Amino acid sequence: MRKRNEKGQFVKSKVSEFGFVNLSTYTSPEVKEVNGADWIEYGADNNYFQYLIDRYNGSPTNNAAINGISQAIYGKGLNATDSNKKPNEYAQMVSLFRKDVVRKLCYDLKLMGQCAVQIIYSKDRSKIAQLEHMPIETLRAEKCNDDGEVPAYYYFNDWENIKKTDEPLRIPAFGMSKENIEILYIKPYKSGFYYYSPVDYQGGLQYAELEEEVSNYHLNNILNGLAPSMLINFNNGTPNQQERQLIETKIAQKFSGTSNAGKFILAFNDNKESQAEITPVQLSDAHNQYQFLSEESTQKIMVAHRIVSPMLLGIKDGSGLGNNAEEIKTASLLMDNTVIRPFQELLIDNFDQILAYNEISLNLYFTTLQPLEFTEVDTDLQDKETIEEETGVELSVDLKTIDGKQAYETKEEAERVAEEMGCGGSHEHEIEGVVYYMPCVSHEELKAPCWDGYEQIGTKTKDGKEVPNCVPLKQELTDEMAGAILANLEYETIGDDYELVETREYSEDNKSTEDWANSLIKRKLSRIRKFADFIKSKPNEESKLDKSFYKIRYTYQERKSSANSRDFCKTMMGRTSKGVVYRKEDIDNASFSGVNNNFGHKGQNYSLFKFKGGIYCGHYWQEELYRMKSETEKYISKGKEVKSIPNEYQPKGKQYKEAGIAPTDMKNRGAYPN
Repeated sequence: MRKRNEKGQFVKSKVSEFGFVNLSTYTSPEVKEVNGADWIEYGADNNYFQYLIDRYNGSPTNNAAINGISQAIYGKGLNATDSNKKPNEYAQMVSLFRKDVVRKLCYDLKLMGQCAVQIIYSKDRSKIAQLEHMPIETLRAEKCNDDGEVPAYYYFNDWENIKKTDEPLRIPAFGMSKENIEILYIKPYKSGFYYYSPVDYQGGLQYAELEEEVSNYHLNNILNGLAPSMLINFNNGTPNQQERQLIETKIAQKFSGTSNAGKFILAFNDNKESQAEITPVQLSDAHNQYQFLSEESTQKIMVAHRIVSPMLLGIKDGSGLGNNAEEIKTASLLMDNTVIRPFQELLIDNFDQILAYNEISLNLYFTTLQPLEFTEVDTDLQDKETIEEETGVELSVDLKTIDGKQAYETKEEAERVAEEMGCGGSHEHEIEGVVYYMPCVSHEELKAPCWDGYEQIGTKTKDGKEVPNCVPLKQELTDEMAGAILANLEYETIGDDYELVETREYSEDNKSTEDWANSLIKRKLSRIRKFADFIKSKPNEESKLDKSFYKIRYTYQERKSSANSRDFCKTMMGRTSKGVVYRKEDIDNASFSGVNNNFGHKGQNYSLFKFKGGIYCGHYWQEELYRMKSETEKYISKGKEVKSIPNEYQPKGKQYKEAGIAPTDMKNRGAYPN
């Protein structure tokens, strides 16, 4: 557009100014400490959780993915494979982990990348009385202490608008106080993040925002009658720059926004004859470009969520459903194992910590939403509990009861149960033309192995025959009872293929200990049973410390004797006297399984490799090197017998040094620091 001056001459017009609206630039969540505040901010405006909620509400694909995956994580709720064996503990678990609480935790964990449980103790803190879901967006982590632990979390209902005069509520972290309310913060490990954990679909957030903006663009065009812009002419002269800016601002306030395309051209003319001419510039092939953006956003969002098939979200492709049946099954199984299960395992690991405080031990699992026909099971290779975890369906063994005892459909099942009972064999019963199998050779032997008031614990030999070992309920054990229990405990020796060539530890003489059975005579039945949970020895399996024809194994030894040695240590020393040795993996597995956790801090699991029998314990792990006998013979035949351990076979790291230190010689005598 060319302008004339007061003399009618053409003058050069000023260069037009254009403004461009860009999509928000994607950035990773910012975690930062703020001077004067005790909490750690999450996001540039300390409101990153709200950003995630906005992407959830604005993107249909992201919304569907989060809803579907969070529902699959919860499935049909929390269950336990040993619920029938431990009905009282199972009932306590159900009352603690209410369905609405667990469902919200699953939703937060997927949408926000983390979740939080409010733990409410009884007045005397003897047990956890109640659990409540804590909205994760209301919490911020406190700065870590000198030990690198987060001691507490701060609660505030609107962190975006917090004022200097506001005082968020400080709630201690689980196990970090003696208060009656604490917070258990559940989050997966993510490299580079300590206080908070980014969501697993972090890489797809920009595509969720893009999908949101594309839908807003089309909606705005529809609301404005598909008109891309408007031209507003002022033909009463050209005002100065300040006046033009004021007029433009007022018009923008009236006509801009998501409901109005927000695009207009404002022209100031000396008169109507010199008004601006507008030549529309239309985007060529626009429908294909927006179609590409829409499909690209959907695909990338599903990739970020690791959704292997769009049909899992109800998004159908062009082929027939019959052709996709196998694809749906394969995709569903793959997603259940690679996406859903890791979330469930993270929750269950943290739930086990809560139950451990109340001295409850259950094999928890989430009942799956997976159709039963999608899950392939093999009863020959998988036990009943494994199949129940895989399918969420408890195998029915209640085929028939005879005289109050269980009958089975196959002879093999009956004989397996008989072996566990200690009677062996099986016998048949025919009822209404159907043959059932029952444990034990005779029905009389099965009918009442123990009288009322007694229960069977293992077997014993009587008159040259192995018979059930009947023990009075809630009664202290005799020598004979303890011996029967100990006879059923599992342990292995190193075997004949390896020989001990060097003991690499201190030279102190270890005093003898009482026989294992004698240490059990006056113990309660419930305590005795825990001996079955002691460290399982698998010395002949592979270990990460094995090299060439050498094996590194450990034995439990005594550094300082004590008249009040714990039962755990007495039992371990009894095994040492029988030649039992352990891999490093055996010891670690026992630590993770909660062996001896009643001596851990607040009943929690602890490293047996480092802290052995607990506070004040005078025992240590002796490191032993074994070499294959055939290789020893080669060395001797060549006159190269080696008596020292090569450096390359020595385990490196602080933990191996700590294994040889008795807790009584450690800082705080092995106690948890205050």
